[in-house]
Amino acid sequence: MKLRRSERMVVISNYLINNPYTLTSLNTFAEKYEAAKSSISEDIAIIKRAFENSHIGVIQTVTGASGGVIFTPTISEDDAKAIVTELCQRLSESDRILPGGYIYLSDLLSTPSILQNVGRIIASSFAGEKIDAVMTVATKGVPLANAVANVLNVPFVIVRRDLKITEGSTVSVNYASGSSDRIEKMFLSKRSLKPNSRVLIVDDFLKGGGTISGMISLLKEFESELVGVAVFASNAQAKRSNFVDYKSLLKVTKIDTKANKVQVELGNIFDK
Repeated sequence: MKLRRSERMVVISNYLINNPYTLTSLNTFAEKYEAAKSSISEDIAIIKRAFENSHIGVIQTVTGASGGVIFTPTISEDDAKAIVTELCQRLSESDRILPGGYIYLSDLLSTPSILQNVGRIIASSFAGEKIDAVMTVATKGVPLANAVANVLNVPFVIVRRDLKITEGSTVSVNYASGSSDRIEKMFLSKRSLKPNSRVLIVDDFLKGGGTISGMISLLKEFESELVGVAVFASNAQAKRSNFVDYKSLLKVTKIDTKANKVQVELGNIFDK
């Protein structure tokens, strides 16, 4: 398919954005768009500058016979803070308080534009880490984990609290629920996660930390390694002893159920 340079650069840009963390040889573009490899190299150089200046992402060139280019999505700190600041304002709305000190998040975590931006922010905070999979627990964390996995271009696995026959053989662990102190059980299909995987755990709301501790226990059963933990929001009032380090976009500093007020700040994901 023969294209003019301007057209070629548009479709190459689109390809890179939709195939992050994927090594693509220049020959692939040269053959597909019937252009010289040197011309493709020039196209990539222009796209690289535009992406970096606009904080869309970074294009890395890998030399050698098996080389090519890899696109890594990014987001500027200013843009990320502006997005999360707006989320702080929306999360501070009084009608979001739920029984038990929880906050209603479903409307935010079902909005594609919010999920896309949050996925970029979380993925960017783990830039440079090798991640093989994103893990979450059903059901509220699924859209968020899916968004992060899309940016990282890796699979995401869903831990379940009830046994599904469609999951096949499973591995289960008992864990102490952080909110109720009850001993509960979670399951993960043996086919969901390969042994020795490096896994990023993503969840919607961190309160007591029992669910995340349970997922970490599952990783040990699969002989896999925890890369990090990221949550959409955390409750700063909750007590968590000997809990793992985590990154949160939002931090709920006060929930006043009597006055029906919520105080929300930027999370520690922006801490240096």
